Amino acid sequence: MRIDDEFDENGRYTYADYLEWEGPQRYQLFNGEAFQMASPSVTHQGILMELSLQFGSWLRGKPCQVFASPLDVRLFPKEDNSDNTILQPDLLVVCDKNKIVKGSVNGAPDLVIEIISPSNTSRELFLKFQYYLEAGVREYWVIEPEEKKVQVHIYERGRYISAVYKDSARISVSVLPGLEIALDDIWARIIS
Repeated sequence: MRIDDEFDENGRYTYADYLEWEGPQRYQLFNGEAFQMASPSVTHQGILMELSLQFGSWLRGKPCQVFASPLDVRLFPKEDNSDNTILQPDLLVVCDKNKIVKGSVNGAPDLVIEIISPSNTSRELFLKFQYYLEAGVREYWVIEPEEKKVQVHIYERGRYISAVYKDSARISVSVLPGLEIALDDIWARIIS
């Protein structure tokens, strides 16, 4: 099925529709609205690889698992696949093995990291933050390679506490006590 072949009764797509789409294009669904994803840059992929290595090495032998995109995250899964919000965060950590199924992660990851690309819109970033907040993601990072800064949002006591890290700072990962990520290692992956 092509993406423009079928909507639900409200003119929106569902996960069931999404599973039928053909072609190499990647999409996310925001409340049933399809957003095509652009191919990531070399810098984006370099940063993602560095994060994957650091998180993966630290998590080896531990119960939580790290995943990198593309991987569907169904924040509000429904058994009949009628849910309509499916995101593909750049990196995510899941500590509840029951959320990991064959084709997706069903439910809120413990940690989500998004690496900003020129194709990201402010609307997209705002909506993602709202969805992650509503779903109960405990820690959410937004990495801005152009500005060499990371916004970290930690859900604590019913609200998000935010901080910004720059330059050669080290970020303590709240949901994984003992893990620190050195930003110098991340920025070393930026291609000029």
